[in-house]
Amino acid sequence: MTNVSSRKHHIKRKIFKEIFLVLFSLGVLMAAVLVIWASTLQLPDFNNFENRSISNSTKIYDRTGKIVLYNIHDNIKRTEIPFDEISPYIRQATISIEDIHFYEHHGFRPTSFIRAVIANLTSGGYSQGGSTIDQQVVKNALLSREKTVTRKLKEILLSIKLDSQVDKNTILQIYLNESPYGGTVYGVEEAALTYFGKHAKDVDIAEAAYLASLPQSPTYYSPYGKHRTALDQRKNLVLQKMFEQGYITATEKEQAQKEVVAFSEDNSGHGKALHFVMYLREYLEEKYGKDVVLNGGLKVISTLDYDMQSKLEDIVKTGALENEKKFNAKNMALVAIDPHNGQILSMVGSRDFFDTEIPGQYNIATADRQPGSSFKPIVYSKAFELGYTPETVLFDSQTQFSSRCDAYGTPLAGAKTDDCYMPDNYDGKFRGPVSLREALAQSLNVPSVKLLYLVGINNAIDLAQKMGLSTINDPSRYGLSLVLGGGEVTLLELTNAYGVFANNGSYNKPVGILEVRDGDNNLLEKFSQNQTDVLSPNVTSLISSVLSDDNARIPSYGANSALYFKDIPVAVKTGTTNDYRDVWVMGYTPSIVIGMWGGNNDNTPIDKKVAGFVLAPVWHKAMATALQDKPVEYFPDPDPNTSQKPILRGMYCNGDGIHTILKYVDKNNPDGPIPNNPESDPQYNLWETGIQNWIKKNGINCANQQPQLITPITATTTN
Repeated sequence: MTNVSSRKHHIKRKIFKEIFLVLFSLGVLMAAVLVIWASTLQLPDFNNFENRSISNSTKIYDRTGKIVLYNIHDNIKRTEIPFDEISPYIRQATISIEDIHFYEHHGFRPTSFIRAVIANLTSGGYSQGGSTIDQQVVKNALLSREKTVTRKLKEILLSIKLDSQVDKNTILQIYLNESPYGGTVYGVEEAALTYFGKHAKDVDIAEAAYLASLPQSPTYYSPYGKHRTALDQRKNLVLQKMFEQGYITATEKEQAQKEVVAFSEDNSGHGKALHFVMYLREYLEEKYGKDVVLNGGLKVISTLDYDMQSKLEDIVKTGALENEKKFNAKNMALVAIDPHNGQILSMVGSRDFFDTEIPGQYNIATADRQPGSSFKPIVYSKAFELGYTPETVLFDSQTQFSSRCDAYGTPLAGAKTDDCYMPDNYDGKFRGPVSLREALAQSLNVPSVKLLYLVGINNAIDLAQKMGLSTINDPSRYGLSLVLGGGEVTLLELTNAYGVFANNGSYNKPVGILEVRDGDNNLLEKFSQNQTDVLSPNVTSLISSVLSDDNARIPSYGANSALYFKDIPVAVKTGTTNDYRDVWVMGYTPSIVIGMWGGNNDNTPIDKKVAGFVLAPVWHKAMATALQDKPVEYFPDPDPNTSQKPILRGMYCNGDGIHTILKYVDKNNPDGPIPNNPESDPQYNLWETGIQNWIKKNGINCANQQPQLITPITATTTN
């Protein structure tokens, strides 16, 4: 038995030994092949290093491909300075965030490279570079931008060669003089002058940390862009690493993290439609990489209609300057989209890109803001999808919606006043029985909150997501105030969401690019239609019917208001936040959607005027300009109301007096059977009390017990 066991052990050892020898031989063979392959590579002439130059410039065009909106390398700013004129803080900050072992390695660190490879394989992209400063110098100076194994191998070999022939301080000097720091700014000297108005040798620790933060992604981290918080976080990370490396003390780190650094006025911008092209540039850098965008000679054909853009820019600037005087509303933004395909035709991110007062570089079109009542049509469209109709009657009466409070707003046991929720309308008035058509057209709050309850918050959020509102995503964050604009959206996404109404229920993701080609004219990207059905055509026809019904909104806006177009059917909805920080107008025809925002970048409130006063006149000019010389288009007629329930057909007196809709409607199946025990709904008594109080005060007579069609009750205030 022992001999058999010994023989098996001997056989296993022999097999393992043979396997090891085979693997070792294969490894030696692969290494030899790699060495031979590397020796045959046609490396660039290293002597050309001193004659290095910027590669081909990326250009962004309008949709015709003829008008250059932006040239990445137009008006390049670069000033070469010697090593000793670069602040030690800049050198230390750069090494700390880019390559902490810079003075130890010989141009290449295998461990960093392997770690980056693993990270990229895990993420499925090129999120990690693993490049040393030496490699970045070689990559920027000598090599093409393609991401291939051959190019990476060349980069590694040249980096090792560079490190063997050039001292470390010179390599760092080259890197700091060549790196991009945003827009047309290259090198730390120009960056220090541009951002701080001082020479590179004079910057302090905090300023140096900001400069070291930029080269990784100059567009994303631009101090003039919308990611200032991310830039501040990266600056603090640089300071932390400087401390860990022993370059600064704990006290210096804390002082620099608290220091408020003032950036100089941005005078580096150039080109046309700059908010839009910066939006595209950020996208291009995320998809193709910063190096390709900077040096790859890309030709980008955008979706922008520059003729329309230039006209709308003038309208926005003029309107914003006038509204600053009238309403203390300093800024405006506008987005125009083709609803058939989601293509962005115009993006005006502020009244003036170069206006430092607001500041103009910040793109409000892509910023999160509360939409006010401009969110309501999304909830109403879900209601129509579930079976409610424009004629459905809801009571506009003072109503408590929190079950933790009684019907008059008094907290119940264990509750606080803040737990109660009793919203008002914009004018403090209540109109009694109103149809959903009137409630939406006149932007009434109480019926809209009731409708969200009937629809369900989860259903409303699900539809908002399908319509592209990515920031409306967590039901636990919202209550019934969501219908009044309690969430946050971007102007770009909300404008595009209204495109679903204009496009018969089909959603297209917003896009800004028709085509991208590389420096050799190879096609990298081309627009392709990819729409999904979100709502039925009949539901969107109902929404368009309501939002283009001038008669329905006259009680709130007056006849022939700025929302009205005499000979052109235009659907439109306004929005004003409760604190008067944001005003919106969203409008569309079957072929164009134009959304506008007005307010102040710093969130200070405007004068207490609603969007109908502040923004609608400017929006009207913008829409009229966009529709000029275009053929008149009509919205499809919706199907007739075939509901059998009186309250869904506009009748609210149903033989047993006047009661809440919850008495007659199962909110999950509105046209289905009447609920057996409607009083069990937690909202029933709250709504019913509000209705009966309104009836007592206003004296509706339903004594004849006959079904009664709704008679609109008008108001004279404007929303």
